[in-house]
Amino acid sequence: MTIMNKWLSSAALGLALSVTSMAAYAETPANMLVIANRIDDITTLDPAESFEFAGSDVSRNVYGKLVNFDPLDLAAGYQPDLAESWEVSEDGMTITFTMREGVSFHSGNPVRAEDAEFSLRRAVLLNKTPAFILTQFGFTPENIEDTIRADGNKLMITTDKRYATSFVLNCLTATIGGIVDKELVMANEVDGDMGNTWLKTNSAGSGAYKLDSWKPNESVTLSSNPDFYSGAPAMERVIVRHVLESASQRLLLERGDIDIARNLNPEDIAGATEADGVKIVDELKGRLMYASLNQAHPVLSKPEVRQAFKYLVDYEGMRDSFLKGQYTIHQNFLPQTYLGSTDENPFTLDVAKAQELLTAAGVDGLEIEVGVREAQERIEIAQSLQNTLAQVGITMNITVGTAKQILGRYRSRELDVYLGAWGPDYPDPQTNAGTFAYNPDNSMEAQATGLLAWRNSWDTGGLTAKVDAAVVENDRDARVQMYKDIQAEFRETSPFVIMFQQIEQSAMRDNVTNFSTGQAITSASYWQVTK
Repeated sequence: MTIMNKWLSSAALGLALSVTSMAAYAETPANMLVIANRIDDITTLDPAESFEFAGSDVSRNVYGKLVNFDPLDLAAGYQPDLAESWEVSEDGMTITFTMREGVSFHSGNPVRAEDAEFSLRRAVLLNKTPAFILTQFGFTPENIEDTIRADGNKLMITTDKRYATSFVLNCLTATIGGIVDKELVMANEVDGDMGNTWLKTNSAGSGAYKLDSWKPNESVTLSSNPDFYSGAPAMERVIVRHVLESASQRLLLERGDIDIARNLNPEDIAGATEADGVKIVDELKGRLMYASLNQAHPVLSKPEVRQAFKYLVDYEGMRDSFLKGQYTIHQNFLPQTYLGSTDENPFTLDVAKAQELLTAAGVDGLEIEVGVREAQERIEIAQSLQNTLAQVGITMNITVGTAKQILGRYRSRELDVYLGAWGPDYPDPQTNAGTFAYNPDNSMEAQATGLLAWRNSWDTGGLTAKVDAAVVENDRDARVQMYKDIQAEFRETSPFVIMFQQIEQSAMRDNVTNFSTGQAITSASYWQVTK
C-alpha cells in the first residue's frame, strides 16, 4: 500500500467514525451552527468548577455575568451584562452593582441580586480549582456574608484591600463569574453540595443559550434563548462535535457537514485554504512560548548572558517554517489584546551581538541542560535554539520528558533552562505580571512554585514592588503605562526569553460571519454568529 493510500484509508476511517451520527447534515441548516472541536477536556459544566477550554466555551454562552465582553468589540474591554452599572466606594474596597431589570433565567425565574450573591458565595464555599480567582480578593467562607451581600436590586462586594477596579472586574468576566439560578440549583442540591453534582451536566443560566445535552467525548448541544435580553440569537441551535483528528475535521468542513473546524494542523489549514467555500480566520490567543534561565546557575545568572540568549533565537526562521500560522513573534509577558500589552519586540537573531555580550561576561564555552515536554513544536524550538547556541560555543543538551517529569524538575529549580508554554488564568494583566515579574520571597523555603520568577530563582530586581503598585492603581491609563514600563524593564533584565504568542486558526464555511474564539481574553461565543 502506498503512503497516499494509507493516508486516504486512515482519513476515511476517521471520517466514518466521526460522522456516523451526522449523516443528515450534508448541508447545515441556516439557523444551526455545527462545530468540530476537541472537547474531551470537559469534566464539568458547573461554572464554579469548570476550568477547561471547551467547558469555558459552553459556560460563556449559557451563563450571564455581572460584567462581560462584547464578542464584536473585544478591544473595548469589560462591559455591563447582568449588572447594568456599578459604583466604587471612596476607599476603593467596595463595588456596588445595580442589576439589570427584566432579565430572566432559562427557567423563567427573574435574575436578582440575590442570585448573584448566591453564585459568588457558592464559588467560594465550594472551593473548586478556579476559586482562587475570587479568593485572591480576600473572600473566605467565614467572611462572605459580610463581603458579598445583596440588598434589593444591588450587590455589594468588599475586598480585603484596595485593588484596581479593572482588576476586580476583569476577574468577574472569568467562567467562575457565571450567575446561576439560585432557586433551580438549590432544588437540585444533594447532601449539601449546593447543586454541584447536578450542575456538572445541567445548566441554570440566563445566557443566549441553554444546555440541551452534553455527551462526554461526543457532543454538546445548545438551543437558543428566545428571551435573551440583547435579542434572540440567529443560530437557534449549536452543536459542537468532538472530532479528534485534524484530517477528519477538514473533510467534514469541505463536504459541508460542519460550519467550523477549530483544530486543523498547519498542513490541513494549507489544504483547506484551497477548498471552495472555505475561509481561514486567525485570532491571537493568550498562550506564550518561552525559555527561562535558572538564576542559581553561576553563568546563566550573569546579566550579559541573559541578554545574549535573547539574541540567539531564530524568531523569524521558526515563525516562517514549522510554526507558520500557529504562532507570531512576541517578546513580552502580556499577550497582545491584554490591558497594558505592548508590541515592542526588540530582539532578532544576532549571533555577533550575542558573542559580544558573552565575551563581556567572560564566557568561553558552556554546557547546559534544557527540559522540554513531549510536544513536537516545543522539541523543534529546542533544537533550533540548540543550533544557534552552538554557534557561540554553548552546548545545550535537550532532555525530553512527560509534563509531570519536566514540570516537576522545573518547579524544584533543578533545570538549567526550561522551554515551554504559559497561558493566563484570567483576563487581567495581573495574571501574568504576578508570576513572571513577581517574587516577594526568593528563598528555597518559600516554595512559591506557582510563581515563574521563583521557579527560576530570580528576585525580579525591584519589579515585585512595581507589580504590587500596578495591581492597586485605579486610573486605567496610568495602570496601562505601569505595565508597559514593567515589561520594558523586564525585557532588559529578566532571565525569560519570551518568543511567541499563539494564533488560533479557525477554518469555516465562507457564509459564516462574526464567529469569535474569544481571542486571548475570553472564550468562544455563538450568539452574534450569522450565516
